[in-house]
Amino acid sequence: MSAAFPDFRLGSVLATSFTGTLSERHGNPVERIPTPHRLVDWLAVYGLAVDSCTPAQLDLARELRESIHAAATAAALRDALPASAVQVINDRSARGRASAVLTPEGEHRWRLSPASRMADALGVIAADAISVIAGERDGRLALCASPTCRAAFFDTSRSRTRRWCDMNTCGNRQKKARFQAGRRQNASSAE
Repeated sequence: MSAAFPDFRLGSVLATSFTGTLSERHGNPVERIPTPHRLVDWLAVYGLAVDSCTPAQLDLARELRESIHAAATAAALRDALPASAVQVINDRSARGRASAVLTPEGEHRWRLSPASRMADALGVIAADAISVIAGERDGRLALCASPTCRAAFFDTSRSRTRRWCDMNTCGNRQKKARFQAGRRQNASSAE
């Protein structure tokens, strides 16, 4: 991956990982798919190989990403799902024609149609979002405890009490801030 772009934040759940392509939404936002080619790279990481992406397709992908984020956030808060987000997710899901295939090694893969690879890839992501938001999987939607992030993530921990979308970034940053605040407090009380 090119050093000119921020690293991808990869997770095990396709839909919420896709929303993570825009991080720090409530701080200094970090766009991880700033170009069509970068979206092609992200999709390849998740086994959704497409040959190319136009700027218009990137816009559709970002619209889907924001719709999934809005719906997942509402679901995590147990609020009503935004109708416009639901419509975008359903539309992208319906437009995709990907087929699930089983490899000889017993792995799940997606077969995308040569005529509509990008629509198929976005359809797979939308269908995954539907499954997660509808509660069809073992886990729960949650929001990152970082005040600058607040990303929706899918918690599959045993206790379902995970607080951070990514421990290596948001979790460590928050723990470091608490540690430094404690050190400052101890230093000022020692004076």
